[in-house]
Amino acid sequence: MEPTTTIHTDLVIVGAGPTGLYGAFCAGFRGLSTVLVDALPQVGGQIAALYPEKIVRDVAGLPGVTGRELVDGLAAQADAFGTRYLLERQAVGIGHEAGRPQLTLSDGTIVDAGAVVLTAGIGTFTPRALPAGEEFLGRGLSYFVPDLSAHADRDVVVVGGGDSAIDWANALVPLARSVTVVHRRARFRAHAASITEAELAGVVFRTNCEVSELLGGDWVEKVRIGDDLVEAGSVIAALGFISDLGPLADWGLELSGRTIVVDQRMRTNLTAVFAAGDVTEYPGKVRLMSVGFGEVATAVNNAAVELDPEASLFPGHSTEGA
Repeated sequence: MEPTTTIHTDLVIVGAGPTGLYGAFCAGFRGLSTVLVDALPQVGGQIAALYPEKIVRDVAGLPGVTGRELVDGLAAQADAFGTRYLLERQAVGIGHEAGRPQLTLSDGTIVDAGAVVLTAGIGTFTPRALPAGEEFLGRGLSYFVPDLSAHADRDVVVVGGGDSAIDWANALVPLARSVTVVHRRARFRAHAASITEAELAGVVFRTNCEVSELLGGDWVEKVRIGDDLVEAGSVIAALGFISDLGPLADWGLELSGRTIVVDQRMRTNLTAVFAAGDVTEYPGKVRLMSVGFGEVATAVNNAAVELDPEASLFPGHSTEGA
């Protein structure tokens, strides 16, 4: 049996999405050594895995930026302070040794840290399957759009009525031969402004109906919508995701459904364990990326004081000494 590898660090952040990356920057700015853990093979979390080409509009000071550009910028901030990444490894267990949290990772690595910050987002996520045509997955059917150009010059059918469905439809209009959105209801969950944008761009809307069949040979060629057959070289099923906290649910954390309860300092009920971002719950919680950035700054700076009670909670301004 290979010996267990133990890594010692001031702070370990679980979840390398936007909130976790910004937390690594905040920790580095305070001079804390930081390890960032994620089960995915790349940083960026859900944005990098599912929506790298989507335009993100709710980050202060950035009227519109692709998910890929946002993640690249956040990673550059974190990298400036020597953040250590442990990717493709899941945090599966937690214990404490002399008051210090010790995380066990799926590959057997132990991370001994002064404090932990959980930025796990929605946890592990699995796309909801399209009931019809699952056999075409990878042959014209997909559940997300990591590369817009893969759908260029095709008739695209997007199934769903949420923000992802409409955002992808809008993003694909300049590249695709045609874009049709199919939704089983007349009412959409997506932002009204996005729907108006799609209508003006020429997206075809089919409401109060469903895709009942995908047809084709080696690749999807048509979809059946009600009694109609519609040309389709790409079908994107944006039906949402099923989320799961995974091993975190068994750590003894105080939970509210699939979220972690925190106080105003972003502390959980476990010693030296904080949380921030979509994974947290408290009265008045608003699940926006911009809120997650503020929460993780609060978590990291309170963790810094827990590591060194003589330290100031306020980290100073990034412009000082510039």
